[in-house]
Amino acid sequence: EPSSASGKSPFAEPVDESSVKKMILTFEKRSYKNQELRIKFPDNPEKFMESELDLNDIIQEMHVIATMPDLYHLLVELNAVHSLLGLLTVVDLLQELTDIDTLHESEEGAEVLIDALLEGQVVALLVQNIERLDEQVKEEADGIYNTLAIIENMAEFRPGLCTEAAQQGLMQWLLKRIKAKMPFDANKLYCSEILAILLQNNDSTRELLGEMDGIDVLLQQLSVFKRHNPSMAEEQEMMENLFDALCSCLMLPSNRDRFLRGEGLQLMNLMLREKKMSRTSALKVLDHGMIGPEGADNCHKFVDILGLRTIFPVFMRTPKKMKKTGASEKEHEEHVCSIIASMLRNLKSQQRSRLLSKFTENDCEKVDRLMELYFKYLEAVQQADKRIEGEKHEMVRRGEILDDSMEDEFYLRRLDAGLFVLQLICYIMVEISNSGISQLQQRVHQILNLRGGSVKLVRHIMREYAESIGDGKSDEFKEAERKRIMDLVDSF
Repeated sequence: EPSSASGKSPFAEPVDESSVKKMILTFEKRSYKNQELRIKFPDNPEKFMESELDLNDIIQEMHVIATMPDLYHLLVELNAVHSLLGLLTVVDLLQELTDIDTLHESEEGAEVLIDALLEGQVVALLVQNIERLDEQVKEEADGIYNTLAIIENMAEFRPGLCTEAAQQGLMQWLLKRIKAKMPFDANKLYCSEILAILLQNNDSTRELLGEMDGIDVLLQQLSVFKRHNPSMAEEQEMMENLFDALCSCLMLPSNRDRFLRGEGLQLMNLMLREKKMSRTSALKVLDHGMIGPEGADNCHKFVDILGLRTIFPVFMRTPKKMKKTGASEKEHEEHVCSIIASMLRNLKSQQRSRLLSKFTENDCEKVDRLMELYFKYLEAVQQADKRIEGEKHEMVRRGEILDDSMEDEFYLRRLDAGLFVLQLICYIMVEISNSGISQLQQRVHQILNLRGGSVKLVRHIMREYAESIGDGKSDEFKEAERKRIMDLVDSF
C-alpha cells in the first residue's frame, strides 16, 4: 500500500497500469510546477511551499510502484526517472524501488530501471547530493544511509557498475567519510561495507584507491585497533571490512609498493605482537602482501623489521583465543604457512639465511612443528578423499557422468578440506630440504620415516600443486615456476 496515501487519494482505485501512468503524469506536472515557482521566487519559500507539499504527497503515493517491478518500464517511458534524479528528496523512494528482493522479482523491470538510472548518471548525482548533507541533522544522516543502500542494491544487481560508480566521485567521498574525525556510527560502518564491495575482483577500483592514497587511509583507520579491541560488534564488523578492503587492494601489484611505503608491514607486525582481535586479519594482510613474485620487496622488508621474531611464535603455536573473531585454526595455519612459503620463494642472500637459521635453532623445533602440521593435514585430506571416492563410486553406480566440472568441484572440496595448506607445508619441506643445510634435510626425512610417511607421497602432492600454479599469470611465468618446483621435488 502507498506509505502515506491519505484517505482522499485519487489513487484509491486498484493499482494497475493506467493508475500508475496517471500517478506518474501527476508527479511530472507537480514537479514541473514546483520547479517553476522555485525559479520565480527563489527567496520566498511560502510562494512555493504549497506546490512542495503537493509534490511530496504524490512522491509518497509513488512508493506503491516499488511493489510492482513489472511496471518499472512506465517510469522510464514517461521520463520520470529523469525528474526523480533531479529531486533528491526522493532518496527513500529510490531505495525502495531498488530493493534487491524487488529487483529479483521482475528481472526485466529491474534492468530497464537500472539502465535508465545509470544513463542519468545516478551515482554522480547521489554523490553530489550527499556532499551537501549535514550529518548532524538526523534526517540528512538518514539520507546518506539510504543513498548508500541504493548504491549497494544496484551493485548487487549489476556488479559491473562498481568501476563507473567509483570514478563518479563515490570512491573519493567514501575515503573522505571513512577518515572524517567523527564518532563511530552506522554510516561509517556502511561506508566500509560499500568500499569493500567496490574493490571485490576489480583491478580498476583498486588502482583508483591506490592513486587516491587510499592505502594510507586504510592503514590509519586500522592502526586504532593495534592496541584496542573494537568496542562493539558493529565496530568489529567495520574493522573486518577495512581489512578485507586492504587485502583486495593488495591483489594489485602497484599497491604492494604503496603498502610498503606506508609502513603497512610495521603495523601488521605490531598487531601480531599485541595479540588483540586484529591479529588474525593482520596475518591475512601479510599473506596478501608477500605472496607471489610481486611480494619480494615486502618479504625482504619484513625480515628487516624483525618480522621473523613475530611470525615464528605464531607458527609454533596456533592461538587458542580465536573464537571471538570467528577465525578458524585452519585459516590461521594456512596464512602462516603461506607467509613462510612466500619468504622461502622470494628471499635472497642474507635475509634468506636468517630465515633458514630459524629452522635450525633450538634443535630444529620449527621442523618438528612443520612435520606435525604435515601429518595433521595429510590425515584431514585423506579423510576427505575417502568421502569423495565413496561419492564417485555411488555416482558411477547410478550411471552418472563424472565430467570436468564435477572433477573441478571435487578438487575445490579437497583444497578446502586442507589440501591447500598441505601443499604449502610440502613446499616448505622441499625448500628447506634443498637449502644446502644438511641438518634440515636429515630432520625432515628422519621424521617422515619415523612416522611411516612416504617421500613418494610428498612428491605426488607437489606435482599436483605445480600443475595448478600461477592462475592468471603469463605462460612463461607458469612454466618457469613449475620447472623450479619440479627441480626441488626431484632432489627431495
